[in-house]
Amino acid sequence: MKYAVSAALAFVLLWFSFRDVEWADFMEGLKSCRWEFVLLSMAAGSFAFWLRGIRWRKLLLPIDPSISRVTTFNGVNIGNISNFVFPRIGEFVRCGVITRRSEPVSADDPEHKKASYDKVLGTVVLERSWELLVMLILLAVVVVGGFDRFGGFFVEQIWTPMSQRLDFSIWWIVALLAVAGAGMLYALWRFRESNPFCSKVWGIFKGILQGFSSCLKMDRKWLFFAYTGCIWLTYWLMAASTVWAAPFLSDLGLIDALFLSLVGGLGFAVPVPGGIGAFHFIISLALSGIYGVPVEMGIVYATLSHTSQAITQILFGAGSYAYEALKK
Repeated sequence: MKYAVSAALAFVLLWFSFRDVEWADFMEGLKSCRWEFVLLSMAAGSFAFWLRGIRWRKLLLPIDPSISRVTTFNGVNIGNISNFVFPRIGEFVRCGVITRRSEPVSADDPEHKKASYDKVLGTVVLERSWELLVMLILLAVVVVGGFDRFGGFFVEQIWTPMSQRLDFSIWWIVALLAVAGAGMLYALWRFRESNPFCSKVWGIFKGILQGFSSCLKMDRKWLFFAYTGCIWLTYWLMAASTVWAAPFLSDLGLIDALFLSLVGGLGFAVPVPGGIGAFHFIISLALSGIYGVPVEMGIVYATLSHTSQAITQILFGAGSYAYEALKK
Protein backbone atom coordinates (compact mmCIF):
# COMPACT_ATOMS: atom_id res chain seq x y z
CA MET A 1 0.00 0.00 0.00
CA LYS A 2 2.78 2.42 0.93
CA TYR A 3 4.62 1.72 -2.32
CA ALA A 4 1.43 2.20 -4.36
CA VAL A 5 0.64 5.52 -2.64
CA SER A 6 4.25 6.69 -3.07
CA ALA A 7 4.31 5.78 -6.76
CA ALA A 8 0.91 7.44 -7.29
CA LEU A 9 2.18 10.64 -5.64
CA ALA A 10 5.26 10.63 -7.91
CA PHE A 11 3.00 10.18 -10.95
CA VAL A 12 0.72 13.06 -9.89
CA LEU A 13 3.68 15.40 -9.34
CA LEU A 14 5.16 14.42 -12.70
CA TRP A 15 1.81 15.16 -14.36
CA PHE A 16 1.62 18.58 -12.70
CA SER A 17 5.21 19.29 -13.80
CA PHE A 18 4.80 18.26 -17.44
CA ARG A 19 1.13 19.11 -18.11
CA ASP A 20 1.81 22.53 -19.71
CA VAL A 21 5.00 21.54 -21.52
CA GLU A 22 5.27 22.18 -25.23
CA TRP A 23 7.22 19.13 -26.28
CA ALA A 24 8.79 20.71 -29.36
CA ASP A 25 10.27 23.48 -27.19
CA PHE A 26 11.29 20.92 -24.59
CA MET A 27 13.23 18.82 -27.12
CA GLU A 28 14.81 21.95 -28.64
CA GLY A 29 16.00 23.05 -25.20
CA LEU A 30 17.37 19.59 -24.52
CA LYS A 31 19.33 19.55 -27.77
CA SER A 32 20.94 22.91 -26.99
CA CYS A 33 22.48 21.65 -23.72
CA ARG A 34 26.25 21.25 -23.32
CA TRP A 35 26.75 17.67 -22.22
CA GLU A 36 30.33 18.09 -21.01
CA PHE A 37 28.97 20.06 -18.06
CA VAL A 38 26.41 17.33 -17.37
CA LEU A 39 29.32 14.86 -17.14
CA LEU A 40 31.08 17.27 -14.74
CA SER A 41 27.94 17.29 -12.58
CA MET A 42 27.90 13.48 -12.55
CA ALA A 43 31.58 13.38 -11.57
CA ALA A 44 30.91 15.80 -8.71
CA GLY A 45 28.00 13.61 -7.59
CA SER A 46 30.15 10.48 -7.52
CA PHE A 47 32.79 12.31 -5.46
CA ALA A 48 30.04 13.33 -3.04
CA PHE A 49 29.23 9.63 -2.51
CA TRP A 50 32.83 8.98 -1.47
CA LEU A 51 32.89 11.98 0.86
CA ARG A 52 29.63 10.88 2.47
CA GLY A 53 31.10 7.42 2.98
CA ILE A 54 34.23 8.60 4.76
CA ARG A 55 32.25 11.11 6.84
CA TRP A 56 29.90 8.32 7.94
CA ARG A 57 32.92 6.17 8.80
CA LYS A 58 34.02 8.86 11.28
CA LEU A 59 30.83 8.17 13.24
CA LEU A 60 31.23 4.40 12.97
CA LEU A 61 34.87 4.10 14.06
CA PRO A 62 34.14 4.49 17.82
CA ILE A 63 31.68 1.59 17.46
CA ASP A 64 33.81 -0.71 15.26
CA PRO A 65 37.32 0.39 14.16
CA SER A 66 37.42 -2.39 11.55
CA ILE A 67 34.87 -0.69 9.27
CA SER A 68 36.66 0.27 6.03
CA ARG A 69 36.16 3.23 3.71
CA VAL A 70 35.11 0.89 0.90
CA THR A 71 32.36 -0.61 3.07
CA THR A 72 30.87 2.75 4.01
CA PHE A 73 31.17 3.93 0.39
CA ASN A 74 29.32 0.82 -0.77
CA GLY A 75 26.73 1.30 1.96
CA VAL A 76 25.98 4.83 0.76
CA ASN A 77 25.71 3.69 -2.87
CA ILE A 78 23.46 0.71 -2.11
CA GLY A 79 21.28 2.95 0.04
CA ASN A 80 20.95 5.44 -2.83
CA ILE A 81 19.82 2.84 -5.34
CA SER A 82 17.40 1.33 -2.80
CA ASN A 83 15.57 4.66 -2.56
CA PHE A 84 14.40 4.17 -6.15
CA VAL A 85 12.54 1.06 -5.03
CA PHE A 86 10.95 2.56 -1.92
CA PRO A 87 11.52 6.08 -0.57
CA ARG A 88 13.79 6.40 2.47
CA ILE A 89 14.36 2.64 2.68
CA GLY A 90 17.98 3.23 1.69
CA GLU A 91 18.78 4.60 5.16
CA PHE A 92 17.87 1.20 6.62
CA VAL A 93 19.47 -0.87 3.87
CA ARG A 94 22.89 0.75 4.27
CA CYS A 95 22.81 -0.05 8.00
CA GLY A 96 22.54 -3.72 7.05
CA VAL A 97 25.59 -3.40 4.77
CA ILE A 98 27.70 -2.14 7.69
CA THR A 99 26.41 -4.70 10.20
CA ARG A 100 27.12 -7.51 7.74
CA ARG A 101 30.77 -6.42 7.45
CA SER A 102 31.28 -5.66 11.14
CA GLU A 103 33.51 -7.78 13.35
CA PRO A 104 31.82 -10.00 15.94
CA VAL A 105 31.94 -8.94 19.58
CA SER A 106 33.96 -12.09 20.35
CA ALA A 107 35.11 -15.23 18.59
CA ASP A 108 32.73 -17.25 20.75
CA ASP A 109 29.75 -15.13 19.74
CA PRO A 110 29.91 -14.53 15.96
CA GLU A 111 26.21 -13.61 15.69
CA HIS A 112 26.52 -10.40 17.72
CA LYS A 113 28.46 -7.68 15.90
CA LYS A 114 30.30 -4.67 17.29
CA ALA A 115 28.40 -2.44 14.88
CA SER A 116 24.97 -3.83 15.65
CA TYR A 117 22.09 -2.69 13.47
CA ASP A 118 20.56 -0.41 16.10
CA LYS A 119 23.87 1.36 16.77
CA VAL A 120 24.51 1.88 13.06
CA LEU A 121 20.97 3.21 12.67
CA GLY A 122 21.76 5.76 15.38
CA THR A 123 24.71 7.07 13.35
CA VAL A 124 22.46 7.36 10.28
CA VAL A 125 19.89 9.32 12.28
CA LEU A 126 22.67 11.64 13.46
CA GLU A 127 24.12 12.06 9.98
CA ARG A 128 20.77 12.78 8.32
CA SER A 129 19.75 15.16 11.14
CA TRP A 130 23.00 17.07 10.69
CA GLU A 131 22.50 17.14 6.91
CA LEU A 132 18.99 18.55 7.32
CA LEU A 133 20.23 21.17 9.79
CA VAL A 134 22.98 22.36 7.44
CA MET A 135 20.55 22.52 4.52
CA LEU A 136 18.06 24.61 6.52
CA ILE A 137 20.82 26.96 7.73
CA LEU A 138 22.13 27.48 4.19
CA LEU A 139 18.60 27.95 2.89
CA ALA A 140 17.87 30.55 5.58
CA VAL A 141 21.11 32.42 4.81
CA VAL A 142 20.41 32.46 1.06
CA VAL A 143 16.75 33.48 1.44
CA VAL A 144 17.39 36.17 4.07
CA GLY A 145 20.48 37.46 2.27
CA GLY A 146 18.56 37.77 -1.00
CA PHE A 147 15.02 38.18 0.31
CA ASP A 148 13.98 40.52 -2.50
CA ARG A 149 14.84 37.78 -4.95
CA PHE A 150 14.11 34.50 -3.14
CA GLY A 151 11.84 35.45 -0.24
CA GLY A 152 8.74 35.94 -2.34
CA PHE A 153 8.98 32.41 -3.67
CA PHE A 154 8.87 30.87 -0.19
CA VAL A 155 6.21 33.23 1.14
CA GLU A 156 3.87 32.87 -1.84
CA GLN A 157 4.51 29.30 -2.98
CA ILE A 158 5.31 27.44 0.26
CA TRP A 159 4.61 29.29 3.51
CA THR A 160 1.21 30.85 2.63
CA PRO A 161 -0.35 27.66 1.17
CA MET A 162 0.98 25.64 4.13
CA SER A 163 -0.32 28.08 6.75
CA GLN A 164 -3.75 28.13 5.07
CA ARG A 165 -4.02 24.36 5.31
CA LEU A 166 -2.93 24.14 8.96
CA ASP A 167 -5.41 25.07 11.64
CA PHE A 168 -5.28 25.04 15.44
CA SER A 169 -6.38 21.41 15.72
CA ILE A 170 -3.21 20.24 13.98
CA TRP A 171 -1.08 21.60 16.81
CA TRP A 172 -3.27 19.84 19.38
CA ILE A 173 -2.62 16.59 17.52
CA VAL A 174 1.13 17.27 17.53
CA ALA A 175 1.04 17.99 21.28
CA LEU A 176 -0.93 14.80 21.98
CA LEU A 177 1.52 12.75 19.92
CA ALA A 178 4.45 14.27 21.85
CA VAL A 179 2.82 13.42 25.18
CA ALA A 180 2.02 9.89 23.99
CA GLY A 181 5.62 9.42 22.82
CA ALA A 182 7.01 10.59 26.15
CA GLY A 183 4.61 8.25 27.98
CA MET A 184 5.65 5.32 25.81
CA LEU A 185 9.35 5.98 26.48
CA TYR A 186 8.69 6.13 30.22
CA ALA A 187 6.76 2.83 30.09
CA LEU A 188 9.60 1.16 28.16
CA TRP A 189 12.13 2.36 30.73
CA ARG A 190 9.90 1.49 33.70
CA PHE A 191 9.24 -2.10 32.57
CA ARG A 192 12.53 -2.75 30.76
CA GLU A 193 13.54 -5.47 33.21
CA SER A 194 10.16 -7.07 33.99
CA ASN A 195 8.59 -7.23 30.51
CA PRO A 196 10.37 -9.08 27.63
CA PHE A 197 8.80 -6.89 24.92
CA CYS A 198 9.72 -3.65 26.72
CA SER A 199 13.21 -5.02 27.33
CA LYS A 200 13.71 -5.74 23.62
CA VAL A 201 12.37 -2.38 22.42
CA TRP A 202 14.34 -0.51 25.08
CA GLY A 203 17.51 -2.31 23.97
CA ILE A 204 16.94 -1.16 20.38
CA PHE A 205 16.25 2.42 21.52
CA LYS A 206 19.37 2.36 23.70
CA GLY A 207 21.46 1.13 20.77
CA ILE A 208 20.19 3.98 18.59
CA LEU A 209 21.15 6.48 21.31
CA GLN A 210 24.62 4.93 21.53
CA GLY A 211 25.05 5.34 17.78
CA PHE A 212 23.73 8.90 17.95
CA SER A 213 26.23 9.76 20.71
CA SER A 214 29.16 8.36 18.71
CA CYS A 215 29.94 11.93 17.57
CA LEU A 216 31.17 12.67 21.09
CA LYS A 217 33.79 9.92 20.80
CA MET A 218 35.23 10.84 17.40
CA ASP A 219 38.92 11.57 17.05
CA ARG A 220 39.68 14.80 15.18
CA LYS A 221 36.06 15.96 15.18
CA TRP A 222 36.96 18.86 12.90
CA LEU A 223 37.29 16.36 10.04
CA PHE A 224 33.57 15.59 10.27
CA PHE A 225 32.75 19.26 9.72
CA ALA A 226 35.37 19.57 6.98
CA TYR A 227 33.85 16.61 5.13
CA THR A 228 30.40 18.20 5.51
CA GLY A 229 31.67 21.44 3.97
CA CYS A 230 33.25 19.56 1.07
CA ILE A 231 30.05 17.57 0.49
CA TRP A 232 28.01 20.74 0.17
CA LEU A 233 30.63 22.21 -2.16
CA THR A 234 30.16 19.18 -4.42
CA TYR A 235 26.37 19.62 -4.27
CA TRP A 236 26.89 23.23 -5.26
CA LEU A 237 29.18 22.21 -8.14
CA MET A 238 26.59 19.68 -9.32
CA ALA A 239 23.90 22.37 -9.53
CA ALA A 240 26.26 24.95 -11.07
CA SER A 241 27.45 22.48 -13.72
CA THR A 242 23.87 21.73 -14.73
CA VAL A 243 23.17 25.48 -14.93
CA TRP A 244 26.24 25.91 -17.14
CA ALA A 245 24.99 23.04 -19.31
CA ALA A 246 21.75 24.93 -20.05
CA PRO A 247 22.34 27.96 -22.34
CA PHE A 248 18.87 29.34 -21.53
CA LEU A 249 19.99 29.80 -17.89
CA SER A 250 23.08 31.86 -18.76
CA ASP A 251 21.84 34.76 -16.58
CA LEU A 252 21.99 32.65 -13.41
CA GLY A 253 25.05 32.87 -11.16
CA LEU A 254 26.61 30.73 -8.45
CA ILE A 255 24.23 31.94 -5.73
CA ASP A 256 21.30 30.99 -7.95
CA ALA A 257 22.83 27.55 -8.45
CA LEU A 258 23.16 27.13 -4.66
CA PHE A 259 19.52 28.16 -4.22
CA LEU A 260 18.39 25.59 -6.82
CA SER A 261 20.48 22.92 -5.09
CA LEU A 262 18.80 23.67 -1.74
CA VAL A 263 15.31 23.79 -3.26
CA GLY A 264 16.02 20.50 -5.01
CA GLY A 265 16.96 19.01 -1.64
CA LEU A 266 13.46 19.86 -0.42
CA GLY A 267 12.10 17.98 -3.44
CA PHE A 268 14.09 14.87 -2.51
CA ALA A 269 12.60 15.05 0.99
CA VAL A 270 9.12 14.26 -0.40
CA PRO A 271 8.38 10.53 0.13
CA VAL A 272 8.40 9.43 -3.51
CA PRO A 273 10.86 6.95 -5.09
CA GLY A 274 14.10 8.75 -5.91
CA GLY A 275 12.48 12.19 -5.68
CA ILE A 276 10.78 11.55 -9.04
CA GLY A 277 8.14 14.15 -9.77
CA ALA A 278 8.64 16.16 -6.59
CA PHE A 279 12.09 17.36 -7.72
CA HIS A 280 10.80 18.31 -11.18
CA PHE A 281 7.79 20.11 -9.73
CA ILE A 282 9.59 22.28 -7.16
CA ILE A 283 12.53 23.13 -9.44
CA SER A 284 10.32 24.19 -12.36
CA LEU A 285 8.16 26.16 -9.91
CA ALA A 286 11.21 27.99 -8.54
CA LEU A 287 12.62 28.77 -12.00
CA SER A 288 9.32 30.11 -13.31
CA GLY A 289 8.33 31.93 -10.11
CA ILE A 290 11.66 33.69 -9.46
CA TYR A 291 13.46 33.94 -12.79
CA GLY A 292 10.52 33.89 -15.21
CA VAL A 293 11.95 30.85 -17.01
CA PRO A 294 9.34 29.20 -19.28
CA VAL A 295 7.92 25.94 -17.96
CA GLU A 296 9.49 23.91 -20.79
CA MET A 297 12.97 25.22 -20.02
CA GLY A 298 12.52 24.73 -16.27
CA ILE A 299 11.55 21.11 -16.90
CA VAL A 300 14.60 20.69 -19.15
CA TYR A 301 16.87 21.82 -16.29
CA ALA A 302 15.04 19.62 -13.75
CA THR A 303 15.18 16.61 -16.08
CA LEU A 304 18.89 17.11 -16.77
CA SER A 305 19.71 17.50 -13.08
CA HIS A 306 17.56 14.63 -11.80
CA THR A 307 18.34 12.16 -14.59
CA SER A 308 22.11 12.70 -14.40
CA GLN A 309 22.01 12.19 -10.61
CA ALA A 310 19.77 9.13 -10.98
CA ILE A 311 22.08 7.52 -13.57
CA THR A 312 25.10 8.15 -11.32
CA GLN A 313 23.34 6.65 -8.30
CA ILE A 314 22.16 3.60 -10.25
CA LEU A 315 25.60 2.91 -11.75
CA PHE A 316 27.48 3.24 -8.47
CA GLY A 317 24.74 1.45 -6.54
CA ALA A 318 24.77 -1.50 -8.91
CA GLY A 319 28.57 -1.66 -8.80
CA SER A 320 28.66 -1.55 -4.99
CA TYR A 321 25.92 -4.17 -4.72
CA ALA A 322 27.84 -6.50 -7.04
CA TYR A 323 31.04 -5.93 -5.03
CA GLU A 324 29.35 -6.69 -1.71
CA ALA A 325 27.51 -9.73 -3.13
CA LEU A 326 30.71 -11.26 -4.52
CA LYS A 327 32.96 -10.44 -1.57
CA LYS A 328 33.20 -13.20 1.02
